[in-house]
Amino acid sequence: MLSPDDPVSRVVALAIALGLVSVLVWRAARKDRREYARFRRYRSTVRRQRLLRRWLVESIVVFGGSAALLALVVHPFTQPVLDAARSVPWVAAVVGWLSSPAGMLGLALGVAALVALTLVGVRSARREGGVVMIGDIAALLPRNRPELGWAAGLAVNAGVVEELLFRLCLPALLFVVTGEPLSAFGLAALLFAALHAYQGPAGVAGTLVVGLLLTAAYVLSGSIVVAIALHAALDLRTLVVVPMAVYEVHRVPGSRRFPPPLRGLSLREPQAEGEAAAPDAAGSAT
Repeated sequence: MLSPDDPVSRVVALAIALGLVSVLVWRAARKDRREYARFRRYRSTVRRQRLLRRWLVESIVVFGGSAALLALVVHPFTQPVLDAARSVPWVAAVVGWLSSPAGMLGLALGVAALVALTLVGVRSARREGGVVMIGDIAALLPRNRPELGWAAGLAVNAGVVEELLFRLCLPALLFVVTGEPLSAFGLAALLFAALHAYQGPAGVAGTLVVGLLLTAAYVLSGSIVVAIALHAALDLRTLVVVPMAVYEVHRVPGSRRFPPPLRGLSLREPQAEGEAAAPDAAGSAT
């Protein structure tokens, strides 16, 4: 059995970690970027749904399978790395404060503020005709009812398999390597962000912030279920709630073969009309 105090175990854990990271980074750099570039050009809802379905299956196999295999090796360390992180003095102080009446009130007010800001943001986005998107994610947003179902499946699946891998199992493996909990969680969050390189630098930065927030949710709550639920809720907000509330994609029938792309508001200068990328011949046919 692996042990952080055993040099041989550290070497074995490091080898496993490097192998897993290499495979995931290679897949993100080559396969994900290429497929997403092709997906952005698709207008046919048949082609889009086919790729969304494939992404869902591959996510279950790759991330869910990796988490399951890692769990067989590192399950004795999932609780110790969590306990070690929660025992760090400043983390323990935050956990204690959150357990107090003031902390619970602060959490409730924070949730209420997020809900209020979301409602205000939806109203503003509907008035402006689009939402500001962090990173290149506009193409991912569903454009009709059938795509909405696949987007919901992707969101829920990501919440489950990615949290099991990047918040539960991978930090436990890295804890064997580093012997220090916060660096183990931090490195896992960095990998989580790097795998979203297809969304561009802004997408990677935004994903890193989200990954750290999910890590904090897991460590501070002590429950992976909280992180899973929060991750799924964030993805459902982006891939389901916003398209429905702002763009009303649930009103677009699946019989429409070429639903129009959804427009996002950019923080940069608006793109000239002639500069917009046109779908290729393959992407405009069913």
